[in-house]
Amino acid sequence: MIIALHHVQITIPKGSEEQGKDFYCGVLGLKEIEKPNSLRGRGGFWLQLGHQEVHVGTEDGFDRLSTKAHIAYQVEDIEYWKKKIADHQLEIVECVPIPHYERFEFRDPFGNRVEIIQATA
Repeated sequence: MIIALHHVQITIPKGSEEQGKDFYCGVLGLKEIEKPNSLRGRGGFWLQLGHQEVHVGTEDGFDRLSTKAHIAYQVEDIEYWKKKIADHQLEIVECVPIPHYERFEFRDPFGNRVEIIQATA
């Protein structure tokens, strides 16, 4: 039986960890956590988000702009996040509406699709 989601992994180009940390820790405000010694040589970094983790790995030769794969961050103030993302010159794309949620998406500086979603009353 599956009991929870432990982590998701996204990728950024090899050698771009500092830029990745600037965006994911600095802009999105996620907390970096220490990777196990056995995995440090692989590049990338890990982030804590509530009880889940986001693992940011490194990978070259992949067109991130051609995929619908994405991670969705649930927020409490979607207007705050629209402004914050726009302030970092990232294009906001309105999503197809779904009942009981307001949402938008953008591509991170590496081309990964990111969704911001908020439950409505």
